[in-house]
Amino acid sequence: MTSELSMTAINDRMVQDTLRWLERAVIGLNLCPFAKSVHVKGQVHCAVSQAATEDELRGDLLQELQNLVALDPEVRDTTLLIVQNLLQDFDDYNDYLNVADECLIELELEGEIQIASFHPQYRFAGTDENDITNYTNRSPYPTFHLIREASMDRAVAAFPDAEAIFEVNMTTLNELGLEAWKALDVGASLPQNGEHEKKSS
Repeated sequence: MTSELSMTAINDRMVQDTLRWLERAVIGLNLCPFAKSVHVKGQVHCAVSQAATEDELRGDLLQELQNLVALDPEVRDTTLLIVQNLLQDFDDYNDYLNVADECLIELELEGEIQIASFHPQYRFAGTDENDITNYTNRSPYPTFHLIREASMDRAVAAFPDAEAIFEVNMTTLNELGLEAWKALDVGASLPQNGEHEKKSS
């Protein structure tokens, strides 16, 4: 991404950018009513994958899934795995979600963990690339959100109209508008110059 920063500094910046997006957009706009409680309790873990190939990224994803389920939810309720070098193109990222699902199957975590998707170019099916509603899932960097099913069930049970969240978010973003979204300053502070290296086969 940039030669002036050390790997540690890059990782720190990516985590800072992601937490700023979480606080200002996801929590600030109440896009996810469940996010604030786990964040203020320090139960959100951010990890950065420095993988240079998709196979290496798969290994990082498997590791973070194992790390999450090995800990008590009171210590780590959810994980945001941020991708540093790969999947900069949304179509590539979207295709890779199949690999993420395969990781859940391999670890026998189906029904225990969900993987939600966030990307700087996120695009819902049937929408224009610049449709403001796509920004509900636009994170600073390609990100996999590892979520405990049990935590989601408890959160949904506590929220009176959980099924309406998607529609409410669409309304929120339409009323906000693109310029106001940009004013939140929740994008990447590091240049995104394409993938560091793609898997060759």
